[in-house]
Amino acid sequence: MKNDNHTIGRMAEFVHHYLLWFVIVAYGFAAFLPLPGLWLRHVNLGSVDCFGRHTELPLPAVLLTSLLFNAGLGVQPGRLVGLVRRPLILFGGLLGNLVVPLGFILGISLTLKFWHNPEEVQCILVGLALVASMPIAGSSTAWSQNANGDLALSLGLVVASTCLSPFTTPAVLHTVGWVANGTFADCLHQLAGNGTSSFLLTFVMLPSLAGIGVRAIVGEAALKPVKPVLKLVNSVVLLALCYSNAAVALPGTLANPDWDFLGVMLVVVAGLCVAGFVAGALLARLGRADDSRRMSLMYGLGMNNNGTGLVLAAGTLSHLPDVMLPIIFYNLVQHVVAGIAGRITSPRQTDVSAEKAAGDLAR
Repeated sequence: MKNDNHTIGRMAEFVHHYLLWFVIVAYGFAAFLPLPGLWLRHVNLGSVDCFGRHTELPLPAVLLTSLLFNAGLGVQPGRLVGLVRRPLILFGGLLGNLVVPLGFILGISLTLKFWHNPEEVQCILVGLALVASMPIAGSSTAWSQNANGDLALSLGLVVASTCLSPFTTPAVLHTVGWVANGTFADCLHQLAGNGTSSFLLTFVMLPSLAGIGVRAIVGEAALKPVKPVLKLVNSVVLLALCYSNAAVALPGTLANPDWDFLGVMLVVVAGLCVAGFVAGALLARLGRADDSRRMSLMYGLGMNNNGTGLVLAAGTLSHLPDVMLPIIFYNLVQHVVAGIAGRITSPRQTDVSAEKAAGDLAR
């Protein structure tokens, strides 16, 4: 039994270490062999009545639930207690996570006003809206910890933004909907009001809180033997989600690539990510936070839960596959920017590759 656990542990560490490359491979399979991924998207595991609504259980949503439940298992509730004594820095981070992306999107909508293809601009705006509306990524805690950040603040930002997402996500989608035009604006307003809050309550907030609750009840010692298994399962589930969701958008994109559209989208997505990291540093300076809190704010404001965004987009906006491209791009770009930010702002820290620190890439 010990040998089996050791083997699973080594496999989990190997996949975790090279996860960024595995995700790129998964995107490659999605581009050239999309049919199994499209089939996965249409698997339905039944339905439940939750919060007064009849909710279907598509396989991607169930897989997302398992990821977030396992993320909750990794949260130590005791670390969150200290945030009660300094709520302003937490509140500032949550507010910045909403205001900065919205301001950036407004600026992009004006900057690209004269782009030669207005439909491409709208696809970018809708994709950015989905990125901006998602809670803070669980992987931000891993990056923050590697940079000697304040882990309690990182966890607080993730948990609080996840719990608030049933309310903040529709608000952000409606706000960007007022900036977008035509069919794309209608899609954002419909997405914001078409059961999105129930989806986030059922498949995001509840599993996250359930994981935290189970961790608090059973304790660290009981979970330790199964950690390698959970880590490996998380990686496999994550890769399956990346593959399945990307299968909707990537085949058509590569079959007829529009290089200027892809180029400007990459620049815009990278700009949004950099803006989040810079805003975190400025917020820390404004609040006279120490270096550890500065690192936590930078990673918190710069990294979003794109796995949820992809599941939401693939389930409701599959007729507009190009809107998923900014989410797919951001999913990779945020970890590259995180690695660069760690080197620039924490030059004396241990060198940690993007592959190793990206264990929760799509969370």
